[in-house]
Amino acid sequence: MKRLDAPVARTYSGAASAAGPLLFVRPTRRAKLGEWVRIEGEGQQDRRGQVIDVGTEITVIQVFEDTLGLRPAEAAITLAGETATTVVGKDLLGRALTGTGAPLDGLPPSIGEARLPIWGAPINPVRRQHPSDFIETGVSAIDGMNTLVRGQKLPVFSAPGLPGIELAADIVENARPARGEPFAVVFAAMGITERETETFVSRFRESEVMQRTVLFLNQASDPTIERLLTPRVALTTAEHLAFTHGIHVLVVMADITHYAEALREVAAAREEIPGRRGYPGYMYTDLASLFERAGVLKEGNGSVTQLPVVSLPDGDMTHPIPDLTGYITEGQIVLSRELHQRGVYPPVDVLPSLSRLMNAGIGEGSTVPEHREWADQLYAVYARGREAKLMAAIVGSEGLAPGDRRALDFVDAFEKKLIHQSRTRRSLLDTIQIGWSLLETLPRDELTRISDTAWESRGRDDASTEVPR
Repeated sequence: MKRLDAPVARTYSGAASAAGPLLFVRPTRRAKLGEWVRIEGEGQQDRRGQVIDVGTEITVIQVFEDTLGLRPAEAAITLAGETATTVVGKDLLGRALTGTGAPLDGLPPSIGEARLPIWGAPINPVRRQHPSDFIETGVSAIDGMNTLVRGQKLPVFSAPGLPGIELAADIVENARPARGEPFAVVFAAMGITERETETFVSRFRESEVMQRTVLFLNQASDPTIERLLTPRVALTTAEHLAFTHGIHVLVVMADITHYAEALREVAAAREEIPGRRGYPGYMYTDLASLFERAGVLKEGNGSVTQLPVVSLPDGDMTHPIPDLTGYITEGQIVLSRELHQRGVYPPVDVLPSLSRLMNAGIGEGSTVPEHREWADQLYAVYARGREAKLMAAIVGSEGLAPGDRRALDFVDAFEKKLIHQSRTRRSLLDTIQIGWSLLETLPRDELTRISDTAWESRGRDDASTEVPR
């Protein structure tokens, strides 16, 4: 006797119409949003699809493969009765997979521990714990100036030609939590090239971080709908590792812009009324369904932290994608084209960058007691130097006040010694020491953000200032 909850497949003869990658079928009984579909055409290879809209008279199916040669009226359309699911488990660590979880490394498919739906939900606010633990990325501009905190959503705002994805790959290699707790990385790449795919796989294997990393690599040649599934498959995997096995998981998603463009493409095929710049009006809600799956549970040991990469179209911070992302997430790391052109890596512009949860993850017991004062003073001097640089272009450096000239010199030293670190990993303690060495070049009376206690304790290598491991 068949179980009541067992999936029941239903086959329909012919579609009412087609438009690009979409099939419109009617009527369909008990169709479910996200349900898998198989499309059979006479003399053609079967195609895969997914239900993306359910109505009383019409069901819309997104076809994954090319629809060239498919005759909608003669196709056999089977609704499998199952929504999109993915295999999850600790044995996925060390694997390179496609955007939908199929093997990409030549190994057999993972058996896993369970098969879960990919359409997860945000963490219940009542069960959510406020983020408070520091994650060391190995990048001074982030660890020192815009600290990443466990359970946070901190996007990287890049632009065409800037190394946003390269920075994300560096963080995958170098990130680690405090106190040596269980840690893993889930890397979800969307819309990347074949060359980038090979680069990521070979790079992570050579750096020996592959054993704690799961790679989901969606290529530009893959079907558009798979680009919408990739981050959800990755987040489902991360949630299982975090909340079932108690692992602290960092999810890196690159590139959110490619995801949003796929969302716009599907919306256009469905002839939906466009919103800003042609993107669907529900893009905010859709992005929130991804970003809000980060967090820490009060009763659990694991956590999910997100570091999405967003390429700014034409470098425009007001574009709908970064604009909406900024509303949902807790800050941003902004990459600078000017710094990149001057050979500074990573080219992080610390002035527009922000980590709204930084104060929760720094200070005594997390990083170093004087971390907040240290960062505030570096910000203040660097901002003054940037303003002096603009003024010097008008009146010349000789026309500046002595304090402004010192701040002007500080700008170059700050960018070359603290921000620039090539591709080498730098501990937080090293970052703090470099910052103190820069501040020591200035008169003490100009360091108004530093208390006497913090100034006297700078550079001490004792238990009070040692970063927890």
